[in-house]
Amino acid sequence: MAEDSCPTQLVSGDGEFNAAGLRDFMNSVKLYECGLSYAVVAIMGPQSSGKSTLLNHLFYTNFREMDAFKGRNQTTKGIWIARAVGIEPFTMVMDLEGTDGRERGEDDTTFEKQSALFALAVADIVLINMWCHDIGREHAANKPLLKTVFQVMMRLFSPRKTTLLFVIRDKTKTPFEYLEPILREDIQKIWEAVPKPHAHMDASLSDFFNVEVIALSSYEEKEEQFKEQVAQLRQRFFHSVSPGGLAGDRQGVVPASGFSFSAQQIWKIIKENKDLDLPAHKVMVATVRCEEIANEKFNCLASDKDWLALEQAVKTGAVSGFGRSISSILNRYLSEYDSESIYFEEDVRNAKCQYLESKALQLVHPSYIYMLGHLRSNAFERFKTRLEKLVGRGEGFAASVRTCQQSSMLEFDQGCSDAAIEQTNWDASKVRDKLCRDIEAHASLVRHEKLSEVVAEFENRLSEALIQPVEALFEAGETDTWASIRSLLKRESDAAASAFASAIAGFELDESAVEKMVRDLKEYAKKLVERKSREEAGKVLIRMKDRFATVFNHDKDYIPRAWTGKEDIRAITKEANLECLKLLSTMAVVRLDDSTDSVENMIFSALMDRKDVIPSQNRAIGVSGDPLASNTWEKVPPEKTLITPVQCKALWRQFKAETEYTVSQAISAQEAYRQSNNWLPPPWAIVAIIFLGFNEFMLLLRNPLYLLVLFVVFLLGKAIWVQMDIPGMFQNGIVHGVMVLSTRFLPSLMNILSRLAAEGYGGGAARPYQRPEKREPVSSSTQHSSVSSESGAEYSSPQITHRRTSPRDEKEIPLHQY
Repeated sequence: MAEDSCPTQLVSGDGEFNAAGLRDFMNSVKLYECGLSYAVVAIMGPQSSGKSTLLNHLFYTNFREMDAFKGRNQTTKGIWIARAVGIEPFTMVMDLEGTDGRERGEDDTTFEKQSALFALAVADIVLINMWCHDIGREHAANKPLLKTVFQVMMRLFSPRKTTLLFVIRDKTKTPFEYLEPILREDIQKIWEAVPKPHAHMDASLSDFFNVEVIALSSYEEKEEQFKEQVAQLRQRFFHSVSPGGLAGDRQGVVPASGFSFSAQQIWKIIKENKDLDLPAHKVMVATVRCEEIANEKFNCLASDKDWLALEQAVKTGAVSGFGRSISSILNRYLSEYDSESIYFEEDVRNAKCQYLESKALQLVHPSYIYMLGHLRSNAFERFKTRLEKLVGRGEGFAASVRTCQQSSMLEFDQGCSDAAIEQTNWDASKVRDKLCRDIEAHASLVRHEKLSEVVAEFENRLSEALIQPVEALFEAGETDTWASIRSLLKRESDAAASAFASAIAGFELDESAVEKMVRDLKEYAKKLVERKSREEAGKVLIRMKDRFATVFNHDKDYIPRAWTGKEDIRAITKEANLECLKLLSTMAVVRLDDSTDSVENMIFSALMDRKDVIPSQNRAIGVSGDPLASNTWEKVPPEKTLITPVQCKALWRQFKAETEYTVSQAISAQEAYRQSNNWLPPPWAIVAIIFLGFNEFMLLLRNPLYLLVLFVVFLLGKAIWVQMDIPGMFQNGIVHGVMVLSTRFLPSLMNILSRLAAEGYGGGAARPYQRPEKREPVSSSTQHSSVSSESGAEYSSPQITHRRTSPRDEKEIPLHQY
């Protein structure tokens, strides 16, 4: 179990404090987690008296012990510290270097006194190891050392109640009941002989120490009995810090986390007072008494009703006459101190007067800081209020800031003069500087906010002045679109820049800042147009289809076209495509400067009429020479590109596919118009038929049988006409109709004859004849897709879809109706 004790040298034999070692020890044993629940046990006594042996058996530590077979010499050097194993609460054990050792000599007792004083100052329980045969001797049992320690402890440290546990080693036959009274009597004599301060003149030993005495048998002669007695003693160290425990008064104990620093400072104080000499009696009395008077006056000041009322009032707000009131209170208590301490040593009296004045000023200093804070806050709030009013009335911003700042600083300076205390010359310059910084920061913040508001206002103006006109120009799609946009942008930007410069004149900005803001405003207008251009470029396909529909379906007077067959659809289509290509070239690149580009020529040469551009021999060998096979335009930077050449090509392909149906519908309309007007033969053909067919007509009139045959042929032809839907066959052309008729005529004729034969054989009622499926012409439906712009207007363009109607339901027609 000893391996868990973590023994560490706290103070070397030369008196050097091992701060790093103590920190490592505390980390190893996790002392920081103990709070106030820990105890410190120290042991001191003559060299080679078995102190380390006792601690190792009592607390299961692993301190180095003397080897008796190698002689009696010094084993423990300096002060060592370890953890008591298995004892709750956490207990630290200090093993001190033995006293009266030959290694340090007879005269060098400084370290012995320092280590003993350190043990009494730090430890809750001090074990004093002494031989049984030394009881009753004048210079044994560390009596001279205890005399010095008792006297100096009350001067250097706040008195704390420590347990002194005298351990009588190698107990003889003398009964313990006789040994303990003699030892207690010796300790009491030492205490009574020690000079005491006036405040503790009547203090008894029990006010500072709990004295305990135990006796142990010889470790060498009666080892088993010794171990049994140590085991019984060990039980007393359990819960030693609890009420009624072995540890004494713990009012002065520091938290475990501060033990390292506390022990280091205590050792430092002890080291600085090497000889432990007491001051002269007169100086000592003056020091104690003057300090008592100073403390008494300070306590009276701290509980003074006027001061308490003033302290409470200044926490809530500024107090008028604060400096005069504080100075009067301080003068009263300083005068009382002078009158009561006039007969003491002058140097001590003056020093303690300064001490009293310093403590008093420390007491009132927080209130003084409160006062300055209120003055600063009030001045700052008045600055903000006045500035807001002046700016709200339309005053120049910079002039308003100067006026308000001068007024606020003057008020603050007057308030500081009123709060000044005559006993000190506290400087309020730092608070004044902070007020100046706060004012400048607030002015800068307000300036930034106001400038931001002005900038936002003019940006909104530019947006209103540019967005809708630019959208209208793009919608019109004229050849001078970009020239109009440039003119509009320059006009509106110059007007906004001029008005903006006038609006910020009151801020008194330097010329470079004004120029930068004007440039930023113009740049914003330019980016606004570019952003709107990119937005419109996304609608280019819709614009192109709308333009195509407008040009294709209307003449130059914007009258809807009627497709009578006289129109040149190829020329009209080319004209509409030309207008759409102009629109595409306009939307392809941002042209906000006067530079020229070849975008329009490239688009027209690549998309308008490729057969005229690419020689036939090149087409034969597969040379494309496509200028749109690129992602960039020639002499156009990428940031100015709205639609890349490849995208233009894809858009044109999609555009052609979506407008092809419109052209085919126009062609179909022309064909239908021609067919509707060419159903009857020409008049000359009618006259020729009558003239040349007169004989045949007369033959039919003379022979009625021919009329019957013609009537049957007519009925048969009518049935074939209805069943085969001959008009539908010829809708797609004469050649197509003849081919279909040639393949279906004979089956249809045989079908009709077989039905006639079946009806005649069966003699039944005529079976209804089913009209053959009649194909309806291809119909079209135009669906319109709507695209809403940012302005709320809705643009629509036809998205053409092809649809063939479902076959007409078969209709049953009786055969006799033919």
